[in-house]
Amino acid sequence: MRFPKSLRLLSQVAVVAILVAAAFFTRDRWMTAFSSPESDAHAADSPAPVEEPKVLKLSPQARKNLELISKSARPQTYWRTIQVPGEIVDRPGRSDRAVTSPAVGVVSEVHAFPGDTVRPGDRLFTLRLFSEYLQNTQKELFSSTKEIQLIQEELHRLRPLADKGAIPKTQIIELEHQLRRQEAIIQAHRQDLLTRGLNPQQIDDVSDGQFVSTVEVVTPPRVKDREKLVTIQQASFQQGNADEDGFAFEVQELNAELGQQVQAGQLLVTLANHSSLYLEGHAFKREAPYLEKAAQNGWKSSVEFAEDEPEHWPALEQSFEIRYLSNSIDEESRTFDFFIPLANQSRSYEKGGETFVVWRFRPGQRVRLHVPVEELSDVLVLPSAAVVREGPEAYVFQQNGDLFNRIPVHVRHEDRLDIVIANDGSIAPGLFLAQSAAASLNRVLKAQAASGMRADVHVHADGTVHASH
Repeated sequence: MRFPKSLRLLSQVAVVAILVAAAFFTRDRWMTAFSSPESDAHAADSPAPVEEPKVLKLSPQARKNLELISKSARPQTYWRTIQVPGEIVDRPGRSDRAVTSPAVGVVSEVHAFPGDTVRPGDRLFTLRLFSEYLQNTQKELFSSTKEIQLIQEELHRLRPLADKGAIPKTQIIELEHQLRRQEAIIQAHRQDLLTRGLNPQQIDDVSDGQFVSTVEVVTPPRVKDREKLVTIQQASFQQGNADEDGFAFEVQELNAELGQQVQAGQLLVTLANHSSLYLEGHAFKREAPYLEKAAQNGWKSSVEFAEDEPEHWPALEQSFEIRYLSNSIDEESRTFDFFIPLANQSRSYEKGGETFVVWRFRPGQRVRLHVPVEELSDVLVLPSAAVVREGPEAYVFQQNGDLFNRIPVHVRHEDRLDIVIANDGSIAPGLFLAQSAAASLNRVLKAQAASGMRADVHVHADGTVHASH
């Protein structure tokens, strides 16, 4: 019996559908039979995907090895600064003092040498006078003094006669005029000799006929400052016979030798006193607006002194404000200078009966100036070593016992010392953050994650596993 063609086609479709359904429901059996051992071993060796590490665990010994310190994070105000290189320089008109010869003479004695400490009034040189002008001035002073004595004797003799009418009074008046002229001449000569280095006692001796053949060149007095500066902090090893504020000069350079003939006004010695110095910064022209604003507003800068040992000196009790900006640019470095006053510190010691002074800051010493340019409010400030970067991301580490949680943060500003983090809620105020070794912590975190050991889980006694609390 032959079936219709359509019925045969329908039965074939039904058979195929039954075979497909049977293959689907028995796929676990026949797929295992056709799978190769190599593919199964490869699937077994493939590691499970590793989650991004966030927490690491450190032992107390590891924290000590890293010298790790954690501090509470608190919002604060931070001044953004620019760093400008500079150096310490002498303050013109105050640091150095030149002493010149008062007259033509020959250096017969030298009383102070480079490195010696001298105070106002101490002897520096003895000059044997070789000045015709000075000798003539002394002679004129002596002659005028004797002339006054003669005029006074003549007035004493003639006044009684003039009172009796024996001689005209005009003669007395003429003698009085001569007396006043001689007194004016004497006053001028005395002042001239004072400026030449003679003291009042020597000038009195010249008036009596004892001419001066030598003159002492002494340390000049201290010039009073027009503006009030910070008092010099003393840290003397020994108490010397200094004046009330310990002011003294140091002989910096001898400019005349023993036996040398010197002219009036010639430089004999250069004295130095480094109590008042300048911090000279070297800035580029693009930084001028920042420096001008800081100078106008009186913003205080901070200073890093190179080759300084602050533990051996008293604390610096002074503020550093820009006094003025230079209006010229150096042709070679293309920088312009600005100046900040610096009150120096000193101490003294005695050796061989002489006193020597040691200054804390010296001209030529390098400094780094941090000039404030912008105020950042409500920010978190951390040391630069407390933040680690990975591409565009920046992380800090929060400490919770032995665990350190890595937290992404937004950096608003950073320099060589500090990093300023935005207070955007990523770090709750009061959290304890690691203050250093962020790069080392990040490497340890990645190493722990690569080893498959998760530091952010722990096992309870009942065998259950929980994340860190």
